[in-house]
Amino acid sequence: MKIAVYPGSFDPVTKGHIDILKNGAEIFDKVIIAVANNSEKNSFLTVSERVELIRESVKEFENVEVDSFDGLTIEYAKKVGAKVILRGLRAVSDFEYEMQLSQANSALSSDIKTIFLITKPKYNFISSRTIKEIFLNNGDISKFVPDCVREFLMQNKERLN
Repeated sequence: MKIAVYPGSFDPVTKGHIDILKNGAEIFDKVIIAVANNSEKNSFLTVSERVELIRESVKEFENVEVDSFDGLTIEYAKKVGAKVILRGLRAVSDFEYEMQLSQANSALSSDIKTIFLITKPKYNFISSRTIKEIFLNNGDISKFVPDCVREFLMQNKERLN
């Protein structure tokens, strides 16, 4: 079984993330979306909220699992038996950072490869940071996130502001 890990903060998950996942799910037998628990990052949503929102957003994909992890992505990939780390690229500006991550991971474990998938052009500008900015300034995020994410954010607006 070919397993890929799709790591990230997903704070919150966007339609761009889902687009990358859809492509990955067509290539690999199983894709594990792994929400990184980075205690040094000031997160918008808790890890458990992100995991649940992703689960709701990807429930139609039979070969997708959602999990969270602490520590290095490469160690998590080893733990779950993945041979591939799946990463998404939106624009050329993502490439340098992603290339550095890929090379560091390769130095840590040459058995695990990184594969980059590119989002559809209509999602190129969408980032979790952009979503948060639009949402916190009362903009409409419905074009950019799954419905369940928009609904959750609206229901929790007071807490998130």
